[in-house]
Amino acid sequence: MKISEVLQNKQLTLSFEVFPPKKADGYAAVKTAVEQIAALGPSFMSITYGAGGTTAGYTMEIAEQLKAERGVTVLPHLTCVTSSRDYVEEILQRFRESGVENIMALRGDLPQGGVICTDFPHACGLIRFIKARTDLCVGGACYPEGHVESENKAEDMRHLKEKVDAGCDFLTTQMFFDNNIFYNFLYRAREAGIRVPILPGIMPITAASQLARSVALSGTNVPERFRAIVDHFGSAPAAMKQAGIIYASEQIIDLIANGITHIHVYSMNKPDVAAGILSNLSAML
Repeated sequence: MKISEVLQNKQLTLSFEVFPPKKADGYAAVKTAVEQIAALGPSFMSITYGAGGTTAGYTMEIAEQLKAERGVTVLPHLTCVTSSRDYVEEILQRFRESGVENIMALRGDLPQGGVICTDFPHACGLIRFIKARTDLCVGGACYPEGHVESENKAEDMRHLKEKVDAGCDFLTTQMFFDNNIFYNFLYRAREAGIRVPILPGIMPITAASQLARSVALSGTNVPERFRAIVDHFGSAPAAMKQAGIIYASEQIIDLIANGITHIHVYSMNKPDVAAGILSNLSAML
């Protein structure tokens, strides 16, 4: 099923994101975790694509298995920073053969020592290319606090509008820890004429080290309330995991209470975290 149909037909959706292994010896453990998350019954599952395509084969393999064996609506990612037109054509042919109906089209990050391919300098070019050749439902990324490479939020919003005009069917945000940032972003996006569904991306932080990595990569603002939680519980793994699940659950509860009906969770191959969030929302979904 196309995710655009899922979002239109379901009053409330909760989706989870997982990542494929980088090496063959990690495949069995990842597959087990992914299947456990699938068993929780998410509205759809997103499967990431390693920097520069380092997990390309596994991304599609996991997506195809989830669809065929579990009946899950899947959203495999594709990045274009190292992808040629011929390579993208090959990927799209695999989509046709497998019956996968959704794709997350991203520019992506260049791996260390990688070589940039100039066929698709930006995600909007990849989106336009896909839409011209397929009827896939195409998702894109957006950044409530502005992309780290944009000079300002106005420039970032102009680029986002270009992405939507290229054919993007829905958007998923980068992680954020303050819902007011998302509400402000949503207002600005609608004012800019962006009408496609925008799914807030929620990242449960379950370890103190995870917060440092996340902030370094995204530059997202961390509210003092959450910093206090990490400072107090960060040295106690079990307590930090519980606190992180609760904080993410509270974010989702606030979003639902404010009329946001489609939410994406960066569950990152952690079935216990996904299950914990679902348990906290059991009477709301």
